[in-house]
Amino acid sequence: MQQKKLTQQRSKSLLAGSLIAAFIVASPYFFYLYEGVPDIEVWNFSFLGIELSYSSRFYESANVAAWIIFGKAFPLIFLIIWFFTCKHWWYHSLLIPIFMYGYQIYGTIADDMRFKDNTFDIIYLGPLIFIALIFLYTIRMKIFDRIHNIDLSELERVTLKGEIKDEDEKSKKLYSDSYDDDDEEPLFMG
Repeated sequence: MQQKKLTQQRSKSLLAGSLIAAFIVASPYFFYLYEGVPDIEVWNFSFLGIELSYSSRFYESANVAAWIIFGKAFPLIFLIIWFFTCKHWWYHSLLIPIFMYGYQIYGTIADDMRFKDNTFDIIYLGPLIFIALIFLYTIRMKIFDRIHNIDLSELERVTLKGEIKDEDEKSKKLYSDSYDDDDEEPLFMG
């Protein structure tokens, strides 16, 4: 029973991996689908039986607008694939360019297809970058401490001068100075 479940899980994983690999291999062909968009300002087309119309007022060409959107959408798709398939500890840092491309696509569509990378836009990404850096640094510290077998709880028992905070006599005797220390400088703990 366990073996059958494991075989099914492997086959699902193989299928998902094969579909992702096939999409990545075929991505240049998908990217150039924008060339099928006509070079006109107002494009009337049907999608799944629904009549749609697109008007590109800023670029004056639906083809140029499609080229810009596809140019931002494919890096976004690749970053999302990388985010969900990455097994390294730093994969959360991929969220920053994912949100950046997502915001650019949103700005391109919402602002009547304007094409400019505005430095004001970084203000919106600033809090996200700050939170991601805190999160990544915390994970990095935990991994570093585990690799080097460091117990950070020991730092809570010692003052900056190296004196033990615990008033227990047993621990005072255990950690008492067996040598004369004239130096009044605090110990370097890092």
